Amino acid sequence: MKKNSMMRLLLPTTDHQYTFEILIRATMGVKETKSVQVNGKNSENSYTGLSYFQSVGKNPLVYRTIGQQLSLSAHANPDKEAFVFVEEKKRFTYGQLLREADRLAAGFQCLGLTKGDRVALLMPNVSTWPITMFAAARAGLISISLNPTYKPHEIEECLNRVAAKVVVASESFGSKKYYDQFLEILPELGSCNSRKIQCKKLPFLSTIIIDSEKDYLGTLRLSDVLSMPTFHQINKILSEQEKISPDSGCNIQMTSGFTGSPKMVLHKHLSVLNLSFQMRKFELINTTACVPLSFCHMYALVAIIGALCNNSTVVVPNYICDSGKILNAIWKEKCEIIFGMPKLFMELVSKQREIKLDIKNLIAITGGMQCTQELLIQMKKELGLRKLQDKYEDNIGTVGCLTDHLETKVIDNEGKLVPFGTPGELCIRGYSTMMGYWGDEEQTRKVLGSDGWLKTGDYFILESNGYGKIIGRISDIITKGTEKIFPKEIESLLGTFPSIEEVYIEYQINTGVKKCVLLFAFVKGMILSLLKIYMIIVKEECLLLKLLATYE
Repeated sequence: MKKNSMMRLLLPTTDHQYTFEILIRATMGVKETKSVQVNGKNSENSYTGLSYFQSVGKNPLVYRTIGQQLSLSAHANPDKEAFVFVEEKKRFTYGQLLREADRLAAGFQCLGLTKGDRVALLMPNVSTWPITMFAAARAGLISISLNPTYKPHEIEECLNRVAAKVVVASESFGSKKYYDQFLEILPELGSCNSRKIQCKKLPFLSTIIIDSEKDYLGTLRLSDVLSMPTFHQINKILSEQEKISPDSGCNIQMTSGFTGSPKMVLHKHLSVLNLSFQMRKFELINTTACVPLSFCHMYALVAIIGALCNNSTVVVPNYICDSGKILNAIWKEKCEIIFGMPKLFMELVSKQREIKLDIKNLIAITGGMQCTQELLIQMKKELGLRKLQDKYEDNIGTVGCLTDHLETKVIDNEGKLVPFGTPGELCIRGYSTMMGYWGDEEQTRKVLGSDGWLKTGDYFILESNGYGKIIGRISDIITKGTEKIFPKEIESLLGTFPSIEEVYIEYQINTGVKKCVLLFAFVKGMILSLLKIYMIIVKEECLLLKLLATYE
């Protein structure tokens, strides 16, 4: 029987840095699974039956920096297109990318930046973003991925918390004018005759660089910085690459901040680069990949560097997500791979029904929520999602097997290993874990032990063959008496119904006496009522009858 499937990627998110292989997800309409050979070992735990697994891996880790990898890729394929920015109408090769990155890296040094200094990126999906990120890596600096939708007070907080010395910004993003936002933070900027910033509100910040032809008071134009270094200073960047350690920090990502101020997660070159090399398993070698993801997220960063590691071209369809522009970019640039999330894929399916472009043989790589069975069917029908090789096959209902060179264990509340098949907290140790929360040793110690084990906060079941299943986030568990209600279980169940496209469960504590569970389900563009969902559950005689709209 033929199986049409979709790859799902559990990337190292900003809060819990672990990785499971992209494997085939949710074989459509097929209940049986094939056995999968797991490249790992359990040593003594195979006999004790305790939840510990080590994935050895066939290929060694790559010990180099992002900047060194860019140099290798550019010298091997100087004329290969690295990026296509469709909305900007810009294209540049690997050779051009390296030259521009080194010019900007030398420009940063002319501004007085030294190894370990922080450079913030405040821009949408534009060509300046990867050039700046690679320039920071080549200069041994740490890039800060700021969300381009941030408001002035959020920009101020992030810049201060990471002690950023330089911020590189686009001129605008939609209706946002970034210079106006900087003026709101630093009113004195408008009357500043100097290019150097000295202010109490942002004591660490020395320079604001704006990618614009216009000259804004108190700032530098990006073109000014690019023209600062001499030929000798640019060439010096190459000779300094060996002085930058793969174990040093290269990028800071912001957590969502839903539960307070966002935490600043520091990643090292070794982690980001080797996660990106995993893309070879996803048929990314010598191909063209559409990356409509916001560049400020880890998923996009790994996708971009993954293409770099595998001699592929990244197609960026637009500044901000637009399903029509994405589909047109896939069609015109003949993209073979697309990175995205289930919500984006739903929008693409809906738009493709309208415009009916000739798209076929597409590979989809997704992160975040699990795609529903119905969505996979529609992606096969509308987007030409092609069959993938059996070697990527996943056991139904799991997130796949642990990625190479990592260890995993599942523990109870006391930190002891639980038996295989028993739920507990997932912990990961290996190259992919974060270095820590920038400037927050207390929070870092809560999740990252001195022994290298990182607590992910996921309630997890690990099997002896290395496959695992996420039940939900420990923080999301709803306790009703002695019962534990897992929103993810409810979401997964409802996601199996053909009429339901997307499900969200949210737990809220009201100011009153009662606590409530809010359930949102989208049915072909409509919100399904809680009563109807309850009736579906009753009809299926599911154990999730414990789902209630309100309870004491």
